[in-house]
Amino acid sequence: MGPLQRHVETCNDMASLAGLVPWRIGPETVGWLTADVARRLRALRGAFRSNDDGLELIAGSDAEARSGALNEVAAHLATAGVVSLRREMFDVRADPASEVLARLDRGALSPLGVISQGVHVNGRVRRPDGLHLWVAWRSKDKSVAPGKLDNLVAGGVPSGLSPMQTLLKEAAEEASMPPALAAQARQVSRVSYRMADGPGVRRDVLHCFDLDLPGDFVPVPADDEVERFGLWPAERLLRTVRETSDVKFNVNLVLIDLFLREGLVDPRSEEGRRLRAGLDPGA
Repeated sequence: MGPLQRHVETCNDMASLAGLVPWRIGPETVGWLTADVARRLRALRGAFRSNDDGLELIAGSDAEARSGALNEVAAHLATAGVVSLRREMFDVRADPASEVLARLDRGALSPLGVISQGVHVNGRVRRPDGLHLWVAWRSKDKSVAPGKLDNLVAGGVPSGLSPMQTLLKEAAEEASMPPALAAQARQVSRVSYRMADGPGVRRDVLHCFDLDLPGDFVPVPADDEVERFGLWPAERLLRTVRETSDVKFNVNLVLIDLFLREGLVDPRSEEGRRLRAGLDPGA
């Protein structure tokens, strides 16, 4: 396995859904459960019904009723120590572009195997000596990947917001970026993966944006999620991804996508073709 491919494999250690139990809202499969979580849900009488191929949520025909039922389940799992509630609602969909079927606490997405969507922004500066990228050092108090390197701006897409609306919000909160500048970001690609995450499976879809920044822009942390920023030559960041584990696990994939698009890794090579095939297998 190559030094870049290891990051793809790390994020896809549950690439196969074999052995997982599907659950549905009506005819739509929206999540995949480990055997332990499926057993817990079967025990919740009045919440789910079992059938030959999985579980089905028992709730009203509207999204509000389904959301109430799901978040009662999430609260029960939190009491049992299976879920850590985040008090932030995310949309529940069968696939990233389909209709919203319900809303669910962010902390329950992985335990219930529900797709989560996020935005990641490559902050780019062109200099005479080549492409440079802004990197962020995550706070050491973060529950996920504390102290690791991150993109300039990144965040989950909460209920009711589009990826671009989320980008504008996160750019202001994390990097003190004016909305007019952040709005110049352009969506360039998508990354997806499935990985084991505690009692569940993390099914993430990341919308990747490039933002070409003026040389005089300097991001400033505006909340407690980022400690500081640095402007690195792209080649230095490529070496860091190749040789270390200093970058947050899924940010490695966003950067590999950029390296391929910029030709820093030859997309026509055997390595490049293998990497590209692994970056968006579908959540």
